[in-house]
Amino acid sequence: MSRQMQPTFVLVHGAFGNSFSFAPLQAELGLLGHRSVAVDLPGHGFGASYPHAYQAPQDLEGLATAPGSIKGVTLADNAAHLIGILERAKENGPVILVSHSRGGVTATAAANARPDLIDRIVYVAAWCPVELDVNDYYAEPEMATVDAASLGLAMAGNPAELGLLRVNFRTADPDALAAFKAAFLADGTDDEFLTFLNTFQPDENLDVGTSADRAQAATWGGIPKTFVRLAGDASMPLALQDRLIREGDALTPENPYDVRTLEGSHLKWLVDPAPAARVLGELAALTVRSSS
Repeated sequence: MSRQMQPTFVLVHGAFGNSFSFAPLQAELGLLGHRSVAVDLPGHGFGASYPHAYQAPQDLEGLATAPGSIKGVTLADNAAHLIGILERAKENGPVILVSHSRGGVTATAAANARPDLIDRIVYVAAWCPVELDVNDYYAEPEMATVDAASLGLAMAGNPAELGLLRVNFRTADPDALAAFKAAFLADGTDDEFLTFLNTFQPDENLDVGTSADRAQAATWGGIPKTFVRLAGDASMPLALQDRLIREGDALTPENPYDVRTLEGSHLKWLVDPAPAARVLGELAALTVRSSS
């Protein structure tokens, strides 16, 4: 395969995440001969804030009020940043945009604006709102099994006052840690869970978009799309994943999702990435055939 035909995977992280969490997946993709780029959205990665109050011994009062660099970052900022990366990647050949969790909101916004830059869009248990805004889905029956209160046990400060969402992932509260593990990596070891938790950053922006940022048939709807279901996902239950698939298919029945399924929790595919890398490799082959 010529380099001009080789797709580039552009990987977009979820809430509180960053490009670092994709390192094991990128290693697997590289060993299979694939090219990939992991994105840090604005205020993420080395652009994140780690207040001194977050360090041990922690100053919880200080943590509740310390400013964060992600304050004021909007979905439009995220989409513009991603589009800039997609433009550069597209210069080298086909682009497969892969998003996880909340990263799907940014991927969808970018696809609405610049479908010409994306040869396939892949959602791995990721948000692609169609009928409702993201926050409104949480009141729906498909999210009834998600205990949002328990996940708020480690919240620091008032989001309205901070202008951002802050979670103390370095807490030693056993109830909070148990809630995090159950939600994100129930099928991982305690060491795997704590290792992943320590890659999270404390701050996330507040903007998850409006009805204008939902998937749009005229733009997003023309891109070949895949939804990778995570069968054991507790934070985005399978019922919600399937609803998002149904809604997307109803929006563009002539271009339905190609649906794949991986076993495991919300984060297991990143901790044990070989199965996901094989699926993405299959999608790369599809993209090459459709581009040739």
